[in-house]
Amino acid sequence: MAELFNFEMTATDGKARTGVIHTPRGDIRTPAFMPVGTAATVKAMMPESVRATGADILLGNTYHLMLRPTAERIDRLGGLHKFMNWDRPILTDSGGFQVMSLAGLRKLTEKGVTFKSHIDGSRHELTPERSMEIQALLGSDIVMCFDECPALPADRDRIAESMRLSMRWAERSREAFGDRPGHALFGIQQGGLEQDFREESAEALTKIGFDGYAVGGLAVGEGQEAMFGCLDYAPDMLPVDKPRYLMGVGKPDDIVGAVARGIDMMDCVLPSRSGRTGQAFTRHGVVNIKNARHQDDPRPLDENCSCPACSNYSRAYLHHVFRSNEMISGMLLTWHNLHYFQDIMAGMRESIAAGTFDAWQKNFHDMRAQGDIEQL
Repeated sequence: MAELFNFEMTATDGKARTGVIHTPRGDIRTPAFMPVGTAATVKAMMPESVRATGADILLGNTYHLMLRPTAERIDRLGGLHKFMNWDRPILTDSGGFQVMSLAGLRKLTEKGVTFKSHIDGSRHELTPERSMEIQALLGSDIVMCFDECPALPADRDRIAESMRLSMRWAERSREAFGDRPGHALFGIQQGGLEQDFREESAEALTKIGFDGYAVGGLAVGEGQEAMFGCLDYAPDMLPVDKPRYLMGVGKPDDIVGAVARGIDMMDCVLPSRSGRTGQAFTRHGVVNIKNARHQDDPRPLDENCSCPACSNYSRAYLHHVFRSNEMISGMLLTWHNLHYFQDIMAGMRESIAAGTFDAWQKNFHDMRAQGDIEQL
């Protein structure tokens, strides 16, 4: 693990960037989509299957893992990579977002957050220092600093107070992280939809100095138009030579729009959650496999997709196993969705490198606008 973490940008096309994040556990091709493995598993998927979709990195959830099975237990068992049988890079979030979403179950102070577990009601405290300790026990390759993320909409005073608290916590996170060669710490820009607060946050983070920078506090209910409006300027405020990570995004068109605005990394539960609820993302839009129109359809979800669901099974079969509550339904649809998301990332990487990203984007949107294939 002597190699250091570094980011190599290989091409740009407009604001869109492609490159490689080098880590001791392997390279991460950017733009990168990170499947979410909340509780040390991408639901309904084997780790080797996730890798087969094209994923270079997974996301683990500090909040859930600290409660069950606990970071200390994972550490005793050899760390998160060994525990979940994933030998490539892992990014862990700080736990802040989940704790903030507990609302009535938590208390916020300058020191950190005290909260009750959603599992058994036990009391816990999460601070910048404790978050760094947990993520070190997990052994993640990319660590996120501890922050507060207010729900939008919120008034300017609340956004300013929250952002400045997050910046103080970022400094404490940086100090507690220490010197860990081969591991990276990312700062998180906050400031809601207020451009001046985003600028203030970016300046504070840059002064502290991080290995990468996230745009936080978006995809929390503000809508795509408002999110894109913020992304028109927020990534530009961050260091050009470091990875930029948009947290919690998103739908395929959200991802493409974010990359067009200079984002390098994204994560979202959508591909796996939608797969388990009968939704499949395709180049022609979203297919609801639960609909009766599919029950006699021998065609694949997408004839141009090479995933197992499309290569080996019909829409009629996928409809049947979903309606029958068979586990294979979530497995196949999740694999398809993750494969499709990684196809999008590969297409963007190739088109940015070739200088044809605008044409790729137009084709992406034109195909989706056509809608699903005609019913038989």
